[in-house]
Amino acid sequence: MVRFAENFSDFEIVTKLSSQLSWSHFIELLPLKTEEARQYYADEAAKRRFGVIELRHQISRKAYERHEIANAGLAERTVIPFNVFKDPYLLDILGLKDNFLEADLEKAILAELEAFILEFGHGFTFVERQKRMTVGDEDIVLDLLFYHRILKRLVAVELKLGVFKAAYKGQMELYLNWLDENERQQGEEAPLGIILCAAANRKKVEMLKMDKAGIAVAEYWTELPPKAEFERKIKEILHEAQERLARRKSLSPGDSGKQIEYFFEPKGDEDE
Repeated sequence: MVRFAENFSDFEIVTKLSSQLSWSHFIELLPLKTEEARQYYADEAAKRRFGVIELRHQISRKAYERHEIANAGLAERTVIPFNVFKDPYLLDILGLKDNFLEADLEKAILAELEAFILEFGHGFTFVERQKRMTVGDEDIVLDLLFYHRILKRLVAVELKLGVFKAAYKGQMELYLNWLDENERQQGEEAPLGIILCAAANRKKVEMLKMDKAGIAVAEYWTELPPKAEFERKIKEILHEAQERLARRKSLSPGDSGKQIEYFFEPKGDEDE
């Protein structure tokens, strides 16, 4: 009770949450180290009506940290709302075996759609698979189309097996422009896109300013490492994302020399 009083000192917040969460929910939240994490999971549990087991599951899968990693990749003037996407997505729920194809990934998502949407986030509803679009005399096909009820936007999802490539930006922009012109309904906001890749060079994604085009890029993991290794990896990725965000904020708009040096740091053996 002392820890509860220390960690939840705002009476107004406690009054609101206590009508939606049980004492057992709060017991799960108390060990979390930061106020931001506690508030995130409390809000998620209240909005999505998580039971205690599902709340514990979300905490163990580092949902808050993965939202923070995705948020750190967004510019200050982004068209993508914060706290909508994660990075990486954990798709171990799909039960995929080695050497699967993009079609296998898509089928697995549809077969486990409820679990996928739970991982994807609050407010998403499934619209269509293999969305066919005609541009001139050419047909193009989007893997998956969702709608976000809260944001009132269509969300295009493209699945890629390999490493993220810069060419994917133009492909997704074509999808979004077509959806904006042909599918957007009155009262809706412009569509958003998310490209799910097996791996992504986050510096490359940042340089392409994907978020300003309404496109998020995230990795997906189809297998989870052991708990200690998983926690280490997420902590490492989050630390790297926070460092990039801090460095970006420290660069003034006119400091082009520093910006060039920053964006062209050595990338090792990663895909160009």
